[in-house]
Amino acid sequence: MRYAETNRRQGPMLGSREPVRAKRSRRFARHGDRTAPAPATPFGEARVSVVIPTLNEAANLPHVFARLPQGLHEVVVVDGRSVDDTVAVAKALRPDVRIVLEKRPGKGIALAAGFAAAKGDIIVMLDADGSTDPAEIPRYVMPLLDGADFVKGSRFMPGGGTDDITPIRKLGNSALNGTVNKLYGTRYTDLCYGYNAFWNHCLPVLEMGDDHGFEIETVINVRIARAGLRVVEVPSVERERLFGESKLSPVRDGLRVLRTIVRERGRSPRAAVVKED
Repeated sequence: MRYAETNRRQGPMLGSREPVRAKRSRRFARHGDRTAPAPATPFGEARVSVVIPTLNEAANLPHVFARLPQGLHEVVVVDGRSVDDTVAVAKALRPDVRIVLEKRPGKGIALAAGFAAAKGDIIVMLDADGSTDPAEIPRYVMPLLDGADFVKGSRFMPGGGTDDITPIRKLGNSALNGTVNKLYGTRYTDLCYGYNAFWNHCLPVLEMGDDHGFEIETVINVRIARAGLRVVEVPSVERERLFGESKLSPVRDGLRVLRTIVRERGRSPRAAVVKED
């Protein structure tokens, strides 16, 4: 397994949410001890919640759910007023799925609702269209167990790739990524990718709820960086959407991302999380 650390900065504690990872860190540090009993799941003692926003994804869910790894604490589907059988298909495929019905439009709104509903120690963001591979989830979780606060996927680092980006979108992503790295001192290789995982103590830093569309990935990446949390990038392979049409508009959403980068620059940084030694 290969992953590249992109940010080692640490910063002070949020009193509003208990740092689950910090409290468990000593146990996780021993997960390789030969004398310790084997964990019941591949994630050790960590409870992993997967949050999946959906909008008319009934045809894609069978593929997505079939590739989910064993040992997850829960799967949270946030449905944004689908007119197909998305909710019924999700329940049929996985009877224990948790359904959150969100009337307001926008991916960011859906993710905020899913994060608020999630009960796990670790939260994984996953797309419902089949472009992000659920089988990669352990690749995201392991760096968290090793001490990272936030793990972000990258299509453009060694081992990553994409079948679902046009040359124009790739150029735009590169320009926006370079802007964020310059303004915020990060070393990201991929800014606009929605496959991420993080400990639930990061939620107050993200302060979700006011960002509606596909710019949400930029909001999250910038706020995590400004809070001084430890970020690790892992390679990820993005596939083409299986069925249906993409909701992404390159020009419209690219401009929204650019406005978000400028807006976040003028906002006060969120408090960071204190880590135990």
